[in-house]
Amino acid sequence: MSIEVARLEDQLLKMSIEGAPGREFCESISELARTGRFAQLRDVLPGIVYDELYARHQQDPAAFVVGWRMLAHEMQQGFIQHARQRLTSLTRLQQADSGFTPAWQEIQRALDGQQNDLLRAAFAIELLQMVEPAVVRATHLRECVVAAASSEEADRYLDEATRCYFLGLFTACAVMCRSVLEEAIKQKLPTTLTRLIRTRYRNTATLGNLLHEVNNNLLLTGIDGDFPRVANQVNDAGKKAVHQGLLSEDEARSCLQDARQALQLLLSQ
Repeated sequence: MSIEVARLEDQLLKMSIEGAPGREFCESISELARTGRFAQLRDVLPGIVYDELYARHQQDPAAFVVGWRMLAHEMQQGFIQHARQRLTSLTRLQQADSGFTPAWQEIQRALDGQQNDLLRAAFAIELLQMVEPAVVRATHLRECVVAAASSEEADRYLDEATRCYFLGLFTACAVMCRSVLEEAIKQKLPTTLTRLIRTRYRNTATLGNLLHEVNNNLLLTGIDGDFPRVANQVNDAGKKAVHQGLLSEDEARSCLQDARQALQLLLSQ
């Protein structure tokens, strides 16, 4: 079965435009005003809103009708852009004085208070646009097959790291890769070494600390000798992600591949 993502995007855009919040509301006000039925709005709108609209309608009936019809058109044409702005406003810091907001956007926000169509459309478009890049990234990976099990926590960390890579969250991917190895190493260490590490690092051992202890106790742990080298590459990428800035896609992919290779070496027996 062939799934045409572009076709799904096109269908979603059409659905969003047809059901843009506020379009029918504005068209109804325009039509009632045009046909001399403005008074019917009295039973629909709050009194203060009705009085304000009535005053504006009385000043220039023709301009009032045209203006509300234009608002309906702007809501329809700008819905996707507005939806994306709505989502972005939740993901970034907003200044108190962020500038002028068009009337049609204010109306859509007010009407969308319960239905959340703006956020629904924004998420749908954004996730659809992630599909093809995620598919390409997934082709760069193969199943990570290991001889011994680790833990549910390590599996969840690896799952999250991999999904971050698929979805383009490259810095988060590297951070999670470091967490994967920390958890997996803790599950693999002998009891005597675990107690020593807990005491030495006061239960706050980092991946770097764990790798230092593993490297100094390879015979005791029984861990493959190549593991520290590969795992240190993951640690370096994770530290860069935390302290030096955002990672590129290539850096995240290398980090994830190194983490998977390190897990295979760690869990080889």
